[in-house]
Formats: sequence, structure tokens, C-alpha cells
Amino acid sequence: MTAVSSSQTHATYPWPQEAAQKDPQSLKYSTELFVISPYKTAVQRTKIRSPTPSVHSYTDPEDIEFTTDSVVTKSGATITYGPFYDIPPSATQDFVDEKQKQITIHYDYEFPIVEITKLERTAEISHWGANLNIENKVDLHNAGPRLKGHFSRLEHQTQSYFGRTSAHILPGMNLMLPPGIHSAYFVDQIGNVSTSHLRTVPSVPKGSNANSFSLLELRPRYPVLGGWNYSFTFGWDSPLEDYTGYDSSTGKYVVGIPLLTPMPTAVVDEAIIKIILPEGATDIDYFRPYPALSESITKHISYLDTIGRPQITLKYRDLTDKHTGNIYVTYKVPFRAHLQKPLAVATAFIGVFIVALAWKRVDIRIRRK
Repeated sequence: MTAVSSSQTHATYPWPQEAAQKDPQSLKYSTELFVISPYKTAVQRTKIRSPTPSVHSYTDPEDIEFTTDSVVTKSGATITYGPFYDIPPSATQDFVDEKQKQITIHYDYEFPIVEITKLERTAEISHWGANLNIENKVDLHNAGPRLKGHFSRLEHQTQSYFGRTSAHILPGMNLMLPPGIHSAYFVDQIGNVSTSHLRTVPSVPKGSNANSFSLLELRPRYPVLGGWNYSFTFGWDSPLEDYTGYDSSTGKYVVGIPLLTPMPTAVVDEAIIKIILPEGATDIDYFRPYPALSESITKHISYLDTIGRPQITLKYRDLTDKHTGNIYVTYKVPFRAHLQKPLAVATAFIGVFIVALAWKRVDIRIRRK
């Protein structure tokens, strides 16, 4: 027997599609009754569990010939279809046309529906600063019911005061970040957002099973209602030693970089992951936890660079909080590469000094006194 687990994205939609600021939020979920399979199915039972027992309606299909009992039963928040017996191979057009049924569940949902339409995540490795900087540029969309009418700040403050904020309003997010981070920042298109709060914990030893994390409370500049968008950037610095090891047998550094910062219940439609290595890094190799749609190694030019830094770029779609894991990167940094930055700084200072010295010695007057 083989167990198969899967995650669906964009499988629900708000119904009604518009809601006033005080209205609750309801969703609909539609799927096919029978699992499509090229093989005969001995027994099939489908259970759909709603987040709350408040289910407005559910489909009760008729003319089902694979069972003699009730087709559907409801117990609390769980709706059970089946059991169905001796289902023939269903991966045929005839079965789909004649036997397949569509079922729909309409239920209450008490949390905002968060979508990340685009995520650009950059991890920059610095050996000179012994630092790993991770920055996330996020385009967020609230996929709940669109706001009906106008937004009232007074009404929102009243709801927040009494703890009765509507489910389709996103006031903020709590993110679990790695331990040992520092210098966290949260900015949007206007500038710094001061309504965030960070609770840090110290770094843990490598190989430790301690389940500790830093908590970042993000509070946008304004509450994000259904149908609204919000673009922001957040990032932090971490000690490089928390993520890096050195293999003396190969002379390579090994860095493990988290693929994502999980955002609870959020789906990432498009993700671009960039890993910037130290300047002069060679023999680069990387191992990703999931296959990427596209991948490349290019050059990234930053300040005080001479030849540029290698940059690994991976592109993904439809990522969820289930897509956890690390991208492991191995590379070498020759001794001469460590000297490139101080030589560049020294050359710049000497160049400025020579220009200033020459400028002092040049006489640009038309006539001497």
C-alpha cells in the first residue's frame, strides 16, 4: 500500500464575492467525487473537513450506483462521501461523462486568505563580514471577498478594540524566523514601517534539535482588506557560522539556506530565489530540495566588486508552507579572492590621492600675478 499526499492551491473562492466591512467570510470548495485512476478501485471514501462546523451547504449527488448506503453524511465539521465499492477504471472519457459528479462545499472561514503573487528572495553570503543577509520582497494580495462600499478607519478601530475584526481583514502576520538573527527591517514603498516587533532568541548549536525560533510580528501600514494589495520588503542578518561548514577534504564551504520563510496558509504564485556568493568563488555546486522551473548562474555586481559575484537564481511556482527545506551550496574561495576587496579599496584611495595631488599642482590661471 502506498500513501499519496498532495496540496491544492487556489482551490477555494469567496462566496459571496463581496462583503461589507462587518460581514463574515464564507468560501466554496469544488472538487470531483470520484478519484481519477487508471485502475479499478475496491473502496473509496472521501472526507472533507471544514475549518469550522459552520457549513452552509454541501452537495448531495444522486444516481450513484457504487453504494447502497447514504452517499453523504455530515458529522460536525467533517463531510463524508461514500464508501463506494468496485469503481471501474475512471481515467476514461466515458466514465467522466456518465459517472463523474461535481461536489461543492460552502462553509465559514475565519481567517484572511493570503496570496503572495510574487516573492523575490535574496540571500547574500559575506565572508568578510561573516554574515548572511536574507531579504524578501513580497507582493501580497488578500484573496478574500472584495470590500463592498468604503473603508471606515473608525469602524476598524472599534472592531479591533472589542476583538471582533472581520475574518476577511488582514491586520498583520506573525512569521517564525531563524534563531540568532539581528538587524531585522520592514519597509514598504513609503519607507520604514515602525509597527513591527521582533522577539529574538540566541543561536543554537549545529545539529541541535532545539525547536526555537525568532518571532517577527508584521503589522502593515494599513489593514489589508479583501481584494487589496500590499507590497513590502523585510529582511535580517544572521551569523554566517550558523549556516556554514567547511569540508577540509575538498576545501569547499557548505552553506544551507532556507528555501522559504513560511507564511501560514499563504500560497506563493511566483518565487525567484537568488543566492549571491562571495566574489571569486569557484567550483560552485548546489542541491535544491525541489526541482525548479528554471535555474542559472550569473554575475552580480555590487559596491567594491571588481569582477562581480556569482549568483544562483532559481524560479518556482505555487509554493506553500509545505515546501520547506534548505538549498545547499558548495564552493571554494581561493586565497587571492580574499585580497580582491582590500586591494580594490587601496587602489581607490591611492587613485583619489593621486588625482588630488595632481589637481593641487595644476595651475589653471590665465595669467600669473
